[in-house]
Amino acid sequence: MLDVTPTPLKPGGTPRLLDQLRHQIRLRHYSIRTEQAYVGWVRRFIIFHGRKHPRLMGAPEVEAFLSHLASERNVASATQGQALSAVMFLYKAVLKIDLPWLSNVVRATRPRRLPVVLTQSEARAVIGHMQGVHWLIAGLLYGSGLRVLEALRLRVKDVDLKFQQLTVRDGKGGKDRVTVLPAALIVPLTVHLERVREQHELAVARGFGGVELPYALERKYPRAHLDWAWQYVFPATTASVDPRSGVRRQTHMVEESVQRAVRAAVRQAGIIKPASPHTFRHSFATHLLEAGYDIRTVQELLGHKDVSTTQIYTHVMQKGANAVRSPLDR
Repeated sequence: MLDVTPTPLKPGGTPRLLDQLRHQIRLRHYSIRTEQAYVGWVRRFIIFHGRKHPRLMGAPEVEAFLSHLASERNVASATQGQALSAVMFLYKAVLKIDLPWLSNVVRATRPRRLPVVLTQSEARAVIGHMQGVHWLIAGLLYGSGLRVLEALRLRVKDVDLKFQQLTVRDGKGGKDRVTVLPAALIVPLTVHLERVREQHELAVARGFGGVELPYALERKYPRAHLDWAWQYVFPATTASVDPRSGVRRQTHMVEESVQRAVRAAVRQAGIIKPASPHTFRHSFATHLLEAGYDIRTVQELLGHKDVSTTQIYTHVMQKGANAVRSPLDR
C-alpha cells in the first residue's frame, strides 16, 4: 500500500509527491476533508498504473483511470468528478503540467433524482423523537435549511439571536450566506449556549479549550482561539489533536453522531421514507415554496449558485402531482 503520511525531510531534501500535494492544498486553504479526498484519489491513480510516477504519465493514463471508475467500479458521476478534480489538481498545482482536454473518458451517468422530502407533520414527528443537542441540530437543519456540516461548524459569533439569523461561513463552494433562525429555537439555543460557555470557561481554566481558526488568524491574534466568539456552537465532548498542526484543539461534533440520531428517530416515527439529515434541508426548501415564498429567496437561503438547482423542489411540492385530479376520481 502506498504510504501517504507526511514524513520528515532531511536537510535540503525534496518533499515526497503526496506531501507536495498536501502543501499545495493547504496553501489554498482547502478543507481537511478535501485534502483527504484528493490524497486518496491520487494514491489510487498511482496504484492503478503500477505505482508509476505521475510525471511519467499523461492524458491517456488519466483517461484510462477515470474510465475504469465508470465502467468497472460503477461509481457515481460526482465521485468520478471528484477523482478528476484531484488528479488534475496534482498535475496543475504540483507537477506544473497542463494536460490536454480529456475527450476519451467514459463518463459516469448522472440520473435525475428527485429529493426525498418529508411532509411538515413527518418532519415534526422525526424531530419530536430526538432529544438534547441532536434535537436542536435537527431543528436548525429543518428550520434554517443548513447542511449537517454547516450546522456543526457554526461559531458563536455567527449566531445572531437578536435579528434571528445565522451566518454560514465558507459553505459549499467557499461562499458565505445568511439564513433564517427559527423563533422557536431562540430560547433552547440560548440555554444551550449558556451551558457550552460554562464548559468552555472550565476548559480554558484547565489550560486548554481553544479552537482552530481559519486562515492566518491564529498568527495575527494569538489568543483569539480562546475567545468565546470563535467557539463552536456544537463542540465535541473531548478535545482532539488537529491532523495538520498536531495541536490539541476543541473540535465540533462529528457528522456520524447526527446521522445515527436521525436514523433512529425516523424508525421511531414509523416513517418508511429513506430520510437522512439532509432530508431536512430538502424539506425546508419545499415547504417554503409551498408557503408561497419566491424561488429566488429560497435560492439565497440555501446558498445555491444557480436557481435551476432550487427549481428541482418545485417538482415535489404538494401543489404538483397532488394538485392533479385522477380521472378515476371524477
